[in-house]
Amino acid sequence: MDFTIPTEIQMLLRTVREFVDEEIVPLERPFLLQDFDTLMPQLDALREKAKGLGLWLPQVPSDYGGMGLSLLEHGLVSEVLGRSPLGHYIFNCQAPDAGNMEILIEHGTEAQKERFLYPLLEGEVRSCFSMTEPENPGSNPTWLSTTAVPDDTHYTITGHKWFSTGGDGAAFAIVMAVTDPQAAKHQRASMIIVPADTPGFRLVRNTSVMGERGSGLFSHAEIMYDGVRVPKENLLGAEGAGFAIAQERLGPGRIHHTMRWLGICERAFDLMCTQAVQREVAPGRPLAEQQTIQNWIAESRAEMDSARLLVLHTADQIDRHGQYAARDAVSLIKFHVAGVLQRVLDRAIQVHGAMGMTDELPLAFWYRHERAARIYDGPDEVHKWSVARRILRRYGE
Repeated sequence: MDFTIPTEIQMLLRTVREFVDEEIVPLERPFLLQDFDTLMPQLDALREKAKGLGLWLPQVPSDYGGMGLSLLEHGLVSEVLGRSPLGHYIFNCQAPDAGNMEILIEHGTEAQKERFLYPLLEGEVRSCFSMTEPENPGSNPTWLSTTAVPDDTHYTITGHKWFSTGGDGAAFAIVMAVTDPQAAKHQRASMIIVPADTPGFRLVRNTSVMGERGSGLFSHAEIMYDGVRVPKENLLGAEGAGFAIAQERLGPGRIHHTMRWLGICERAFDLMCTQAVQREVAPGRPLAEQQTIQNWIAESRAEMDSARLLVLHTADQIDRHGQYAARDAVSLIKFHVAGVLQRVLDRAIQVHGAMGMTDELPLAFWYRHERAARIYDGPDEVHKWSVARRILRRYGE
């Protein structure tokens, strides 16, 4: 297993790192102390600059105007972009838009691509993915109450969604809804495109997360679908294929997420180490305090490096053999890297003391937003149970 990074990718990563550190990081403090919409003119200018430098859409095939990177290569870029809360947005590879792009590229009709995909690729609009429901466990996409009842020409969608990330200001939603309640559980739901200006689409509020409602991309919308009628031409893929399409995006999506989490870890680690060597230690403070911080630094470095190798191995396996063959590793990275992320952030905040709790640094922002890493796309406990069950089944055989 050779993870030698080709020279051209090393050069790309250096370019991306310089862009993040010199162009994006300086905007973090006004972003953290104001709101996303206030900075839109500056963010739009940076997006145009990234596009002009050929750093646009790293996850998208070149046929669609992207950089055409492999999953492993994009994972490495995602790690660097994760150093800033704004990194992925500037390069137009942010969730949930990146996943929606993949779905539209793979399953969209030419008419759907023209209306929904191409404006998304150009960065002219944003989108959201509307699956999770407050009445049902969000980790199980086969357990949905939202229905899409067909007639000769349209679907009528009725249901209640929340945690539709980026729904505030999105031009359209990709909605998971039950189209055939009598079908087998993995064939009941379909994905349907719903423009946000369709009558009956109602954004109720941005769900408050740890005291922050957020706005724009950094929001988690609660949405009511009150008899929303959309033409059958808005169906993505085959009717009843919603679960299968959702599974397709999970493997690559988890590589994107976990490498982004490791980028956050690297930035938090840099901040923690800088604070550790610069902080003034009051006279009489015990040596054990310094040793504790040294232990945290050593433990964080070991955990981050081992987690990174596991993610790179998983991305390599998906590139070579497909995500089904790598399904155990995909589950392992989901809960393992999420745990590493939480521990590193917690240590970095602790080393900074009271400042770590403020928005003078991005640590508190990440702690609020990324604690959910151990919950969304299936909680840690479900992943541990499923991968252990598969391992034990092989022993039983």
